[in-house]
Amino acid sequence: MHETVERRLAEAGFSLPAAPTALGLYVPATRAETMIFTAGQLPLANGALVTAGTVGGAVSIEVAKRCAAVSALNALAAASTVCDLDEVAVVLRLTGFVASASGFHRQPAVIDGASEVLAAAFPNLGGHAREAIGVAELPLGAPVEVSLVLALRA
Repeated sequence: MHETVERRLAEAGFSLPAAPTALGLYVPATRAETMIFTAGQLPLANGALVTAGTVGGAVSIEVAKRCAAVSALNALAAASTVCDLDEVAVVLRLTGFVASASGFHRQPAVIDGASEVLAAAFPNLGGHAREAIGVAELPLGAPVEVSLVLALRA
């Protein structure tokens, strides 16, 4: 049976949500030929933040890691509005922003949650380049924001 991104995600315990709506004057994803760029996606589930606050403060690393996974799923859902996810040839870059309490330096551990989603969705594509950036605040008070750059098969 043909393995699809959605089936692989389900087997790993994840589900692709409905495509997110923009929170401003932008689109959730754009396509330029075989390149897909997603806007930053927050850990929104059913229209509400999973949690709010800074990591290393009100939000634990474990909860933030789950938020990163939700954000990555939202980014994949955004990408699916402009492409077929089963046509992805490579995940070029994952960018993760972590709202960090003063002194918090474990942003890579948080963004591992998003990387785990991508590894489940695209197990045969190899790894991806990644940034895990600590910031003071994110939109809506979110602890995490994730965006993706994908390339499709030509």
